[in-house]
Amino acid sequence: MKKNCLRATATVFLFLVFQGVFAQTNQTQPSQISIGIRETLNSKILNEQRRILVYVPNSASSLIYTKQKYPVVYLLDGETAHFASVVGMIQRLSPYSCPEMIVVGIPNTDRTRDLTPTHTNSFHVMGFMDNVSFKTSGGGERFISFIEKELIPHIDSVYPTAPYRIFIGHSLGGLTVINTLVHHTDLFKAYIAIDPALSHDNQKVLKEAKNALSANKFPEISFFMGIANTTYGIDIKKVKRDTTNRTEHLRSILEFRDYLDRNHQNQLQFEYKYYNNDNHNSVPLITEYDAFRFLFGYFSLDLFGFNYAKNLEKIFENASKQFGYKVLPPESLVNSIASLSLSYKYFDEALLLLKLNITNYPQSYNVYNAMGDYFSNKSEKANAIENYKKALSIKEVPSVRQKLEKIQEK
Repeated sequence: MKKNCLRATATVFLFLVFQGVFAQTNQTQPSQISIGIRETLNSKILNEQRRILVYVPNSASSLIYTKQKYPVVYLLDGETAHFASVVGMIQRLSPYSCPEMIVVGIPNTDRTRDLTPTHTNSFHVMGFMDNVSFKTSGGGERFISFIEKELIPHIDSVYPTAPYRIFIGHSLGGLTVINTLVHHTDLFKAYIAIDPALSHDNQKVLKEAKNALSANKFPEISFFMGIANTTYGIDIKKVKRDTTNRTEHLRSILEFRDYLDRNHQNQLQFEYKYYNNDNHNSVPLITEYDAFRFLFGYFSLDLFGFNYAKNLEKIFENASKQFGYKVLPPESLVNSIASLSLSYKYFDEALLLLKLNITNYPQSYNVYNAMGDYFSNKSEKANAIENYKKALSIKEVPSVRQKLEKIQEK
């Protein structure tokens, strides 16, 4: 009898579970999660169609806040997985640990052709020889010309871009990043090379980079390099004395690192990290994270701290120096922190933030709407009415009109 009761109970329970699942399936239609768009660009320089992936921050589509312009990250090997990881990282870090940024992923057509600046019939890397894919090598300069003359102008014409650009590449992409740094310096403001293939073509780019870095100045240019553990069991201190092909890749990177360490007269803002626990394939993610922290180390806003207005002004003062143009704290960011301050009854701090927004964005209806909310919250009727009216004089918004009418009735 007890078994039958248990079976009956289990049957009813399963029926209810399946009924609930069925109901949810019928009530909620599945939808895709999108982090960007795919485009196709006709390149006359490369004589081919090039796919690109583009992510634009959600704030760009806001109908409330003043429109912004965003720094742009150009990402080599920009296939979906690599693109998604960089976009996800920026989404997680911004706007409190780095600025919001547009990301442009550049997927490959002929990777070897595009990411090698010189031609070679074979390539030794980490003990392996490639005699096949390198037959098309040496198209790197045309590829950079495509980026400079076709891709960047297209992105600038379609999307809300700011002049500050970052270039990221891994392996052969890292080789391209360093080649661009020394031969097309002004194309980007920040360069991130991830375990770069500097052994290519008898270290040709490495030699040219050393010459350029000793002869030229690189003021206001930042460079970060991530180095993977490709020692194959050899102590890192002994790698430099090794002469086998398997360590040529790492030896070339270490030679470049040591040269940069010894030569600071070029004014390049440089940092590197060696990742003992990461190999050539796993190192991109952690390098990119550390590179963003290197570039935007000053960009740290603690929401559990105080003096938000003062901290924001300092952060964006430093951003302006780095970017080379005036950068204002985004209206949406300041507004959200002011709302947070109000929720904790930090009225003085909230007022400073709201005044900061009015100073920076005097043509935005929302900065006066927010100030009206502030005074309404403090039961200062006359000041609230004044600010709601100012907001409505800029833009007629039903919700603001309703607040004005409601407070006037009191």
